[in-house]
Amino acid sequence: MTQQATNRHGVILMLTAVMPTMAIIALVPVLPLLLREFAGVPGAAVLVPMALTIPALCVALFSPVAGWLSDKLGRKRLLIAALVGYAGFGLLPLLLHDLRLILAARVALGVTEAIIMTVATALVGDYFTGERRERWVSIQIATASVSAIVLIAAGGALGEALGSRGPFWLYLLALPVALAAAMILFEPTKASAAAATGKAQGIALLVAITFGIGMLFYTLIVQLGPVIEATGVTSPATIGLAGAAANLGVMAGSMLFGRLKGWSGETLLSIGLPLVALGYVGVGLSGSFYITAACAVVISIGNGLMLPTMLAWVLRRLPPETRGRGTGVWTGSFFLAQFIAPIVAVALSGVLGGLSGAFLFYAAAAAIGAIIALLRRGTATQGA
Repeated sequence: MTQQATNRHGVILMLTAVMPTMAIIALVPVLPLLLREFAGVPGAAVLVPMALTIPALCVALFSPVAGWLSDKLGRKRLLIAALVGYAGFGLLPLLLHDLRLILAARVALGVTEAIIMTVATALVGDYFTGERRERWVSIQIATASVSAIVLIAAGGALGEALGSRGPFWLYLLALPVALAAAMILFEPTKASAAAATGKAQGIALLVAITFGIGMLFYTLIVQLGPVIEATGVTSPATIGLAGAAANLGVMAGSMLFGRLKGWSGETLLSIGLPLVALGYVGVGLSGSFYITAACAVVISIGNGLMLPTMLAWVLRRLPPETRGRGTGVWTGSFFLAQFIAPIVAVALSGVLGGLSGAFLFYAAAAAIGAIIALLRRGTATQGA
């Protein structure tokens, strides 16, 4: 008999989705402490922030490989091994005092993170179909957004109590998740290659669109602090509150996807992209904290709607035989956007006269994307 997935399987997969968020967010509150600790190390001003962000680059680079391995070797055992490795490499900096060794541990953490993110997403596609799959995709995006708020608070509390290494203890949470995965998850059955033939079409275009949405998503996250400071508000607590509101906006957008999941991808993009365009115009032109924060929430709602749209769209088109590879490429493109977004924002700011010009550029790009989505929706409707 083929085992059927239930809500408890979905919950375990949602818990694994927290791990990639934890890799970066939990350490944000202790970044100043780490900078002071390693101030005497040559290049520390670059290397310490890199210790936070390098796992994202590893996810971008290794997710396709992780997906290929999961297709060849199976998903469950690979996921459990990655969760255990994630805990081990995540905790390792507690014992290290050499910044370069800490960076090496973070690279290894990023490799395990790539496996966790890719395999967990592929399992959502394996376990669930139709509306159930798209509901869990929506919950996955919402879980990552809400966990960011909780983790940054937990990281701050542990940093306050235990110093610069305090937040690293959070990586222990991967061990009970690994135990639950070992006890509850099951290896999905593999469909025949003949049944899979001809289904994986148009993935490259969807991956490219996902990369663009990732740029729109992460540019706001990375630049929110400087943008708010430009309005005259410099309180870390107030900036943190605005960031929390933006994360709640992502959750609201993903829940909106849960309500509209029966609509076509083109239709949902034609809703999400105008929201992002409107929000970026507001952030680019406003000098008011409240308007800037409100526009950041609008951008986040649009992105929160589009991210599960793209993931569900890709999962629908991937046959079981290549689902791991396909989700790996999708995950890699999204995290590549996370790594590149700050670099592109700096480059655009230099060319366009500051962050305001960069934001207006993104507003125009989102507006053009919305027009294309509307035209494609019209074509699809006529074809129907």
